[in-house]
Amino acid sequence: MASCGGTSDATIGGTLTGLTTGTSVVLQNNGADPLTLSADGTFVFATSLASGDAYDVTVRTQPLGQSCGVSKGSGTVDSNGSDVTDIAVSCALSSSVGGTLAGLGSGRSVTLLNAGQTLVLAENGLFSFPGVLPAGSTYRVTISVQPAGQRCDVVNGSGIVVADVMATVAVTCN
Repeated sequence: MASCGGTSDATIGGTLTGLTTGTSVVLQNNGADPLTLSADGTFVFATSLASGDAYDVTVRTQPLGQSCGVSKGSGTVDSNGSDVTDIAVSCALSSSVGGTLAGLGSGRSVTLLNAGQTLVLAENGLFSFPGVLPAGSTYRVTISVQPAGQRCDVVNGSGIVVADVMATVAVTCN
């Protein structure tokens, strides 16, 4: 009992900022205890932790059109079992990077690279890199592996991510 000199369980929480109205983000602690938030403000997970227990708050599901990050999301509950209240979750508008591929020969593939992500394309048409990038960040799509017997070029391959607008990159092979 805390009032008799013992320790009590600590709540784990913090503050959410930047979430767009009408969307929600799902957080989790230690890979469990999902918590859905639909508005900016303070939050607390349902499961308390004992002193000495580790916590690791991450984003389980990103909101539509946004990318959220967690700071001060991991640590250990102190020996007094003090509540953790300083976790910060910040959300920003985001978008994806994609475009069209044309002229790729049958049975061939081209490998694109953007922000450390690799995307192998084996047919002409629309493509999109997985995940999203925060609005205001930069993208730069390059060809890391050309198709056998062909040369591909990238048009509009770099720029700044605009919220809710997919970057339209054109890859043309000859």
